[in-house]
Order: sequence, then C-alpha cells, then structure tokens
Amino acid sequence: MTTGLDAVRVLVVDDNQHMRSIVSTMLHSFGVRMIREAKDGAEAIEILGRWPADLVICDFLMEPTDGVEFTRRVRTAPDSPNPYLPVVMLTGHSEQARVTDARDAGVTEFVAKPLTAKALVDRINAVIFRPRPFIRTRDYFGPDRRRRDDLFYSGPRRREADRSKR
Repeated sequence: MTTGLDAVRVLVVDDNQHMRSIVSTMLHSFGVRMIREAKDGAEAIEILGRWPADLVICDFLMEPTDGVEFTRRVRTAPDSPNPYLPVVMLTGHSEQARVTDARDAGVTEFVAKPLTAKALVDRINAVIFRPRPFIRTRDYFGPDRRRRDDLFYSGPRRREADRSKR
C-alpha cells in the first residue's frame, strides 16, 4: 500500500522517548522514511534551522520549551525557517483551554492521547493533502481557525468573500 508519504520529512518532538518511538513507528508504518526526533521545542527549533521538515508532530507539555511556545516561535520568530510549517499537537490533556491555547498559537491540528494510528494518519493527511489557508491578523498568524463558515456571524472581521455567500 502506498500512502504518498514516502517523501515527507517529519520532525517528532516529545520529551518522552517512548512516545517519540511510538510516533516514529507509526510514521514508518504509514510510509514516512525521513524522520528526526527532538526532546523539546528548543531542540526542535535547532533542528529546523538545519533540516527543513515538511511536518512537525509535537507534544503539548515539555520543558524548557513546550509545544505552544515552539509553535509560536515557528509562526512568528523573524528567523523562523518556515512559518507555514504544519504542526500537529499531541496531548493527554485535551481540556478546551489547552485546545484553544494551541489553536491560538497557530497549531494546525490537534490529537488527544491515547494516540491511535488512525487519528494520526487522518491529521497528517489533512495537513498535507487538504491544507487550510493561512491568515494574518494584528495578533495572529497561522492556519485559518474557522472549521466551518458561519453565515450568521456579523462580527467586525467578517471577510468580504464570506459576505457574498449570504
């Protein structure tokens, strides 16, 4: 079975070596052959400076640089090698506040642990084969946070293109 992922370069970032191994093993089973690992967000930033990943799979809680701070740096740091890099966030803590923090940092997709192969491959396929457009506002840069059009939204930042759908 071919998944079309054999040319994708993936960086796995997690402070737990066992979780990095599990994710890497899943990636291999999906056909991914180019995988690097980092133990926290700071090491991941270093690796990205010399190895251009196509996708990052990152844990939420890590020390000294957690997944949210890592994502903010990827999206907004002046020396970021790729502010458009897809970031899939993994966490065992899927409370709404954490999901919102990750989303507002610019995370592309979110997966709650316990991790399943189906959940991971579905998120990977979504970010690679069905990417969301990126937007920039005064206080946010990242993938469009809206998952659906709300034709009844009349807020101050309604897009002109959305108005024509009414």
